[in-house]
Amino acid sequence: MFDALQDRLQKVFKTLRIQGVLNDEVVDQTLREVRLALLEADVNLNVVKELLDRVRVMARGEEVRASLSPVQEVIRIVRDQLIEILGREASLLSFSKEYPTVFLMVGLQGSGKTTTSGKLALWLAARKHRPMLVSTDVYRPAAREQLAVIAKAVQIPIFTGEGITSPIELATAARKDAADRGHDVLIVDTAGRLHIDEELMNEVSELRIKLRPSEVLLVADAMIGQDAVRSAQEFHERLGTTGVILTKLDGDARGGAALSIHHVTGQPIKFMGIGEKYDQLEVFYPERIVSRILGMGDILSLIEKAEQKIDKQKAIEVHRKLQTDTFSLEDFRDQLSQVRKMGPMDQMLGMLPKVGIFKDAGKVKVEEKELIHIEAIIDSMTPQERRNHEIINGKRRKRIARGSGTSVQQVNQVLKQYFQMRKMMKSMSQNLLGRGLSRLRMPTGSRM
Repeated sequence: MFDALQDRLQKVFKTLRIQGVLNDEVVDQTLREVRLALLEADVNLNVVKELLDRVRVMARGEEVRASLSPVQEVIRIVRDQLIEILGREASLLSFSKEYPTVFLMVGLQGSGKTTTSGKLALWLAARKHRPMLVSTDVYRPAAREQLAVIAKAVQIPIFTGEGITSPIELATAARKDAADRGHDVLIVDTAGRLHIDEELMNEVSELRIKLRPSEVLLVADAMIGQDAVRSAQEFHERLGTTGVILTKLDGDARGGAALSIHHVTGQPIKFMGIGEKYDQLEVFYPERIVSRILGMGDILSLIEKAEQKIDKQKAIEVHRKLQTDTFSLEDFRDQLSQVRKMGPMDQMLGMLPKVGIFKDAGKVKVEEKELIHIEAIIDSMTPQERRNHEIINGKRRKRIARGSGTSVQQVNQVLKQYFQMRKMMKSMSQNLLGRGLSRLRMPTGSRM
């Protein structure tokens, strides 16, 4: 996510930092490089122009030139203006006072609308809401069945509407059923098209009038870049959308749609899809996204993931072991298992700030099968070896390799990764994540 833009901007700012003085020539050269980086990332041309005009005026101000670190001031200005372009504050969902609140999901066919409906339902359920799903797509073969499969996977009730073939009748019957059953949210997955046409717009417009939804959420595919921005603009002009959910952002190394859509349409990005799994939907925080783009990391999101997925008692115990230098291979294996619950490892590493030992963390690619091999190797060790890695000599490494169906080289690599992770986690525990772990308090009366 944003990998290409992140690399390019970091090079620009690295060059800026070694400049002896900040003058008009240096500012212009820096902004030329930033412009190229943004255009290569497929950011809308008007957005790029307005962003750079603002930065240029502010970077040439007297306050910047008189500051102790003018270069850092320029980077801060770029950061602040990128946040402004993205919408500054996270845009939260609006709920109605009457049950159920209706969320109308709209978008082109293939944007991931049906899957996103299931993801949003799961996200709401995790926050103590009681959502229900319904599909009004009576045209695409098996569209309603697809949502039923997703609803079963995320364990969310669905209104099937057997025998009903009218989208309006389906939606109104689902709303009544949701109210009768005590569901506080109804998510309506509408039909899509390969392109915007009158029939599609008329149908969604009629659904909007009939249902009076609290949110009309456009689901847009980030991978199609400026086409997503154009469709978002047209949907908003004709339907009055209230927000955007960007899908497939994990596969978009450029990020042009994310950096353009709010500024062009005036509509906030509310969520972003960062993977295929149903729990990989995140609130879109502009400030955190810009921090990732500029290589400053996204520690807050990482801590939130940890709080949701990681066992608190184990986290506190690991924190203690890292401080006392008693973190063992057994702990290493358990931590890999815990971290795997948070999502793909490269995504987690990508949230770390690109400084010090984390400098190249976001570029590390870790495959799932490699993690399985690591667990198999550690499982093939004796309890004594797992607790004390120093006794693992050449003979023991051969035995561990045979027992795990791997090679001695792979065993050596696991031990090396253990040392590296131990060092990294100790640094994180002492600095950035240590503050987050301090928030993980055990309930009164519980014991370590």
